[in-house]
Amino acid sequence: MAHRLEIALKPGLFDAEGASIRKKAQEYFGISLRSVRTVRIVTIDGDLTAEELERVRTDVFTNPVTQISAYSPLPLPFDGCIWVGFRPGVRDNAGATAIEAMSDVLGRDLAADTAVYTSKRYCIESEDALSEERLDLIARELLANAIIQQWRIYLPEGWNPTDGIGIVLPRVRLDHEPTVSVIRVDSDDTLARLSRERNLALHPDDIPVIRAYFTDPVVLSERARVGLAEPTDVELEYISQARSDHCNHNTFRGLFRYVDGDTGDVRLIDNLFKTCIQEPTLALKAQKPWVVSVLWDNAGIGRFDDENDYVITGETHNSPSNMEAYGGAITGIVGVYRDPLGTGKGSRLIMGSYGFCVGPRDYSGDLKPHLHPRRLLDGVIEGVRDGGNKSGIPTPFGQVFFHPGYMGKCLVFVTALGIMPNRVLGKPTAEKTTSPGDVIVMCGGRIGKDGIHGVTASSEVFSESTPAGHVQIGDPYTQKKMHDFLLEARDRGLIQFVTDNGGGGLSSSIGESARFSNGCHVELEKAPLKYAGLDQWEIWVSESQERMTVAVRPEDLDAFLALSRRHAVESTPIGSYTDTGKLHITYNGVTCAYVDLAFLDSGFPQWRFDAEWVRPERRGLFEPVLGEPKDYGALLCDLLADPNVCSKEWIARQYDHEVQGTSAVKPLVGKFRDVPSDAAVIRPVLSSERGLAFSQALLPFYSRIDAAAMVSCAIDEAVRRLIAVGGDPDHIGGVDNFCWPNIQYDPKRNPDGRFKAAQLVRACLALKDMCLAYGIPLLSGKDSMYVDGHLPGRYGETHKVSALETMQFSAVSIVRSMDRCQTMDPKIPGDILYGIGRTANELGGSIYYNRFGYVGLRVPKVTPEDVLPTYRALSEALDRGLVSAVHGIYSGGLGVHAGLMAIAGDVGMEVHLADLPVRERLRADQALFSESAGRFLVTVAPERTADFEAVMDGLPVGRIGRVTDSDSPFRVYGQDGGLIIDVPVAELRTAWKRPFGGLI
Repeated sequence: MAHRLEIALKPGLFDAEGASIRKKAQEYFGISLRSVRTVRIVTIDGDLTAEELERVRTDVFTNPVTQISAYSPLPLPFDGCIWVGFRPGVRDNAGATAIEAMSDVLGRDLAADTAVYTSKRYCIESEDALSEERLDLIARELLANAIIQQWRIYLPEGWNPTDGIGIVLPRVRLDHEPTVSVIRVDSDDTLARLSRERNLALHPDDIPVIRAYFTDPVVLSERARVGLAEPTDVELEYISQARSDHCNHNTFRGLFRYVDGDTGDVRLIDNLFKTCIQEPTLALKAQKPWVVSVLWDNAGIGRFDDENDYVITGETHNSPSNMEAYGGAITGIVGVYRDPLGTGKGSRLIMGSYGFCVGPRDYSGDLKPHLHPRRLLDGVIEGVRDGGNKSGIPTPFGQVFFHPGYMGKCLVFVTALGIMPNRVLGKPTAEKTTSPGDVIVMCGGRIGKDGIHGVTASSEVFSESTPAGHVQIGDPYTQKKMHDFLLEARDRGLIQFVTDNGGGGLSSSIGESARFSNGCHVELEKAPLKYAGLDQWEIWVSESQERMTVAVRPEDLDAFLALSRRHAVESTPIGSYTDTGKLHITYNGVTCAYVDLAFLDSGFPQWRFDAEWVRPERRGLFEPVLGEPKDYGALLCDLLADPNVCSKEWIARQYDHEVQGTSAVKPLVGKFRDVPSDAAVIRPVLSSERGLAFSQALLPFYSRIDAAAMVSCAIDEAVRRLIAVGGDPDHIGGVDNFCWPNIQYDPKRNPDGRFKAAQLVRACLALKDMCLAYGIPLLSGKDSMYVDGHLPGRYGETHKVSALETMQFSAVSIVRSMDRCQTMDPKIPGDILYGIGRTANELGGSIYYNRFGYVGLRVPKVTPEDVLPTYRALSEALDRGLVSAVHGIYSGGLGVHAGLMAIAGDVGMEVHLADLPVRERLRADQALFSESAGRFLVTVAPERTADFEAVMDGLPVGRIGRVTDSDSPFRVYGQDGGLIIDVPVAELRTAWKRPFGGLI
């Protein structure tokens, strides 16, 4: 029998969620609501006695100090009521946790025969009349996403005070007998049609190879012995997952014919991954003994100290976040957390980070994206927040970038770091393998329809026909239990191999791990399901979350499963590894897949791309001629208020960075702890003086001119951010995360595909050159293609929207001692301000030009041979304690970042442009707002200036000003000595906080 429990705050208490809805209704739609009260609904579908129901009401669900509750509708007044609940099959984390809590309180296991569904109703009062249309607008745009949720509207005259919303049970009822379909592929056209119908996203060149395999006489003979002839749907789904661009990185492994559009010179580049990522990284690994493992596991591994290694990886979750922002983002962050957990024999999670690229938050144009950028950003912020905070993993660093190009498909970058002992029971923890006879165990969550076709959907352009089945809701609580269980199993020597069930689910985790032993046999009926009725192919490819695949020796299986039960984690043996060379899947003893593992490694044609570079001048770009600004102070305030510069404190404050007690350099620093730090520093081993510094850089504006410049400058910025907080310039590992629009040329659908392909080539070549020059091995990386969308316009017409060519570069470094850590805020009035690095007329792609609607041509250039000596000298100055504040000069230039230093320290500052190291004669606006690479601002106590200048002797360093007291303004003097900016620091702070200040 089902029972509905309603819970609400006592009258008079502040309803934070209701207040947020009121604020958004006013901000988004101009709807003034007098009050919104949130009622949490718990629907219990199970056989509980009256006494048990009362006990869980009082002991589990209701706080007697702040809440009221009842198994009948709470009599709350409203002018309009909205009920919102999940659709059937969507992961209900709160409901799953509630069953565990109820079981604990009642002393009996309810999991097998009880379901709990959570939902909410909102009681809204308004001065104005609330029509069903207005309530539906609030529900659709503020409270629910139709992909995963359902809602109902109630007006007072239609409300039944006895029954309320009634009993809503979003059960999954498939009423379907699982069936394996044999698929007749009598021609390439038939297989191509099946690919479209089943959303397999097969590449046209792959189709003849697949058909040839299944018609090969030798293959047919082997298949006949297990009762198969033509391919099954399980096999085709498996092959499509493995061959997807998401899993196999076909674009980066492709053959590029690169043409210089000016000279006509042609260059063939075979396999960007191999030539620009693998080869330089392996060369650097041979030179750097601290690099432990790269390029094959779920994440890269570097040496932290004599006893521990650190682990790092990056991911994107663009497609699902674009469809359902919260679910996509939380799935992305908990998914990337599983990568370090599945690296080597498992690492403990110590940190996460984020990067969001979205359309303008205040967008009011004609395009109609699935989610407005404002709501999409709110959703991804909340998803990453809940994924990290509820997992007990700190999130001390992140970035946000706004541009209309991300209206078609947003970008959600997530990065994770872990730490693990060098050795466990005398064996290297970084090493793992599967062996014939090892048992295949699936741990964690169960399998459902959620998450099906995630990797194939992310390998295509987003459109209205994109299936919603790949959207999931991550469960950090279940994953935290699994994390703790697997680490204990590792330390007991019970794990031979562990990997994540991410993209492709079992098809990827088992398909890839079986290559080590050279075969596997999977008994698919043993895989635990959320509900009955899934077809075999759905079980095999579902990406339902919080699952890991583990190889366990038969003699260790009982101990492994006993430990799993003690941690309340479900672990199920579903097969074994073999040495047959075959991926063999059965269901109740009947074979449904029998494929050579070697098939996916050979015979498929390399993807080919035509790439043609067109210089910026030929694309209509030009260097603007701007008049001398009349009011530099007002201009500086305008630039500080730019959405890509201004304070995003409201985001950073939602993320817990102290949860493990390791935060050393915080995400927000300064006198009022409100200015973003250059980088984060954590102390992952509390008994050690060593730390890990982490930074990111994201510069998509530069790709409008040249993607090579974007990559070069992003790497340089990430390095400078590390050095600014005390990182070691000779121990830096990188993570490249590419998000690129479609590069396949099509004269109608993608006419600029050749240019986008050339941009990718140039970006990868720059990545190789910069990593070799800076000595940065790429410990991990990710490529996410097809960041395009087709959006309806005002009149129903379709518009293609492509994201900027984007690469986020993340970097990690060792901090040899916590004493080396430094922050950006000036500490003491009277300290001398130095400018380090040469400034040039490089405003192309700058915040300054963008302010006036220009792009420009003179994009910043990076010359590693010039800047590296400066970086090492500054690092030595930090070693010797000569510097009291360090801050890099990034987007916005010297003016913006000197202003941010003054804001952080709440001090005045004087800057003299005449003493700034430059490459050429510059006008004041060029000196202030150029974004030339390789530059820092530092402050030094007067008594230490001689020592500092001795360390920096012969390098481009200028004494350009001083720190003044907190009552003094921010002043800038031009090259002729005249005062050009004289603005109170409080005014700079107000301008910088104005755009999003109301969101805190």
